[in-house]
Amino acid sequence: MHYYALSVNIIRVGVLGASGYAGRTLCALIVRHPNLALAFATANEQAGEIARVAGRDITFAAADGVALDQADLVFSALPHGVSGEWVARVRAAGVRAVDLSADLRPGNGWVGFDACLGHDDIVYGLTELNRAAVAGASVVANPGCYPTSILLALAPLIERGLVAPGATIIANAASGVTGAGNAPKRELLFAEVTEDFRAYGVGNGHRHLAEMRASLATWGADVDLVFTPHLLPVARGILSTIAVPLTRPLDDVLAPWRERYAQEPFVEIADAAPALRDVVFRNTVRISATMARGTRAPMVIVTSAIDNLMKGAAGQAIQNANVMLGLDETAGLCA
Repeated sequence: MHYYALSVNIIRVGVLGASGYAGRTLCALIVRHPNLALAFATANEQAGEIARVAGRDITFAAADGVALDQADLVFSALPHGVSGEWVARVRAAGVRAVDLSADLRPGNGWVGFDACLGHDDIVYGLTELNRAAVAGASVVANPGCYPTSILLALAPLIERGLVAPGATIIANAASGVTGAGNAPKRELLFAEVTEDFRAYGVGNGHRHLAEMRASLATWGADVDLVFTPHLLPVARGILSTIAVPLTRPLDDVLAPWRERYAQEPFVEIADAAPALRDVVFRNTVRISATMARGTRAPMVIVTSAIDNLMKGAAGQAIQNANVMLGLDETAGLCA
């Protein structure tokens, strides 16, 4: 089913890969959005099936069966390794795109897509840090969920030269199981996950590290990053705890974040460490920090929480699309 514009202010958008967790969340946000209408939603294995999303019936289509140019902007929530090729098709049709996969992100993307997309046409969509570039972008690479939580937490310290040169930053982050997608996997069965908590990607080899390292290098940060993800027995949410060596102690420990994000609608700075219940179902990152005690050199412990399907995926994609389309950045994202 297509939802056509009843107003000249309605903008048509499409979703490729609409059957996954991020894709369905995108569709729900679009259905509720005051300025967007869903032109198509594709899911090859479920083509022809009807899904109930945000109180509306959506009929999934095969990707090859839709006219990409019937949309003004297309979101791609297709799997890594596939999505970038479809973004190239979207651009060939003259349509702007937001890619939720890793294919076009720094440290992962660009390679193989330069000829059809153009390196300069792809903007990294960490909205709070790259808003001006997002506004003029034809393609936005939506950040990963873990990098969103960690990079937004680190940026104010790095921008102010507060991180000790040559420092090793330790980031431990725990995610709900929706972060692994909805493909059937034994290790993600309820009986395997419940009443358990475990690390994975141990040894500093998680695929999101390339994205974070590339971003830190772009910022000129002289640091190493050791990142260990963990699987929480909950559906959604990410909580990151980040230890950062500093050049000097912070008298007002929250000042860097309060100053940097003072005007940001989707960043909350809190005196107490955030919890997942503060952010789930919201397009918000909640950050707190405290100086570590008992260390020989000054160190700050930063905690950051997001909903991996909202600020870590679909919500941030809508936020980026709002900026690209010249809409109110908060449209469709604030209750």
